[in-house]
Amino acid sequence: MNDKRTLTTGEIANYCGVNFRTVIRWIQRGQLTAYQLPGRGDNRVEVHNFVTFLRENSIPIPRDFLHLARRVLVVEDDTLVAQAIERTLRKHNFEVYIAQDGFSAGSLLREHLPCVMTLDLRMPGLGGFDVIEYVRLAPDLNRTKILVVSALEDIELDRARLLGADDVLQKPFEPEDLAARVVRMAGVELRA
Repeated sequence: MNDKRTLTTGEIANYCGVNFRTVIRWIQRGQLTAYQLPGRGDNRVEVHNFVTFLRENSIPIPRDFLHLARRVLVVEDDTLVAQAIERTLRKHNFEVYIAQDGFSAGSLLREHLPCVMTLDLRMPGLGGFDVIEYVRLAPDLNRTKILVVSALEDIELDRARLLGADDVLQKPFEPEDLAARVVRMAGVELRA
């Protein structure tokens, strides 16, 4: 499936088992992000916005879109830690992308639109705090869940939460604790 694909209100209604007018109400209420085609007024919803809507409303994600709900971006400059996170998440059938700095994270975020991002706070160049602010200010990225994975002090972890991190995990961490948090944030089932 092409990740850039858009859906009509009728297609969304079929996936959710509701009338297309219900989908239009979701759009009008601002619950489901959509845009209108010029001249016709027909609504279109980008697939990643549809998956986000499903997750936020605890609606099961249709099989056609499960791969999008299982995308994770790991932002970590320590190669060994990044590989450990990747192994843990791949074991649970996540599609994992790795960025070793904040700048690379920005381009990979836009390219892959991950559901969850794990983020180290201390990195060269563009640091983790800057990445959190960037994600939370970008309309097409701000619903990405952010799990900070860091060895910094509690005061810094609290700052990350205030900036918009959804959860924090202190290093060193247990791999299964990391997996459980990412699974919860992605809104998918844990797979062994």
